[in-house]
Amino acid sequence: MRGFCFAAAIIVALLAGAGCRNGEDTALTSGKDSAGLDARVARLKESLANPDSGEARGEPIARWLLPPELAEISGLALTPDGRLFAHEDETAQITEIDYRRGTVIKHFFVGKQTLHGDFEGITCAGDRFFLLSSNGTLYEFREGAEGERVDYTVRDTHLGKECEFEGVAYDSTANAIILACKRVGVKQFKEMLVLYRYHLDNEGGETSELTVPYSEAIGKNSWKQLRPTDITVDPSSGNYVLVAAQEKALVVLTPSGVVVLSRPLGGRHPQSEGIAITRDHILIIGDESTNAAATITLYRWP
Repeated sequence: MRGFCFAAAIIVALLAGAGCRNGEDTALTSGKDSAGLDARVARLKESLANPDSGEARGEPIARWLLPPELAEISGLALTPDGRLFAHEDETAQITEIDYRRGTVIKHFFVGKQTLHGDFEGITCAGDRFFLLSSNGTLYEFREGAEGERVDYTVRDTHLGKECEFEGVAYDSTANAIILACKRVGVKQFKEMLVLYRYHLDNEGGETSELTVPYSEAIGKNSWKQLRPTDITVDPSSGNYVLVAAQEKALVVLTPSGVVVLSRPLGGRHPQSEGIAITRDHILIIGDESTNAAATITLYRWP
């Protein structure tokens, strides 16, 4: 069924400017309450139209509390037509979320028997999804209908010894999958932020690495390391945008590895595991559940 809300018992916070309406979280409306859902979209548009300045600068424009099945949300991906998909980190259940209205659209599953693994990221390249395992294995599949189980193919990047991966994105200009290295296995790269490109043009999946010294990636921040938990490509600039949960960091790189921005993430992000940027300049951060429900939070971007 398309367009059902997260769950009747879930509370959803919709923020505008500096905070929630009347300072309170807003109770989730019924999936049949189209007027209520349309009002959410209207408030989001109003917030986006207001300048990000003054006391409200850097504040979220919306925050949605996710249902229990997304408690361990571990990656976000936008399709070319702007729809948001998420996955959790142990099973290959893929969920489409309407991030403007605060509703779940559908779930589908990868594999005739649900695929299990240590899944650390998802991205979309045209009409194909790629789900990343921490050892660098990519699972390629097409979008499914509500409740459908879809077939998949496996791509072995042969990078499992080089890195423990967490985060994946698609760079359309290079026609390559970008894999973010959380823990580096190559001695010479130990003091570096490391990304790998897995090129889709070649059937064998040729790879190349992009390395940035910590001294440049961290800059004046106090972090000792930089361990990305997800990566996305800014659709306007083509830059790579990374989030790191442990450092609570947000880093922007050009595709050639020049550091554009390196700063604390800010806001309430206890475990930021997913990142996406829309064509109309919305930054979406996904946090897995810690002591409270998992969330997706929306900001103006940049």
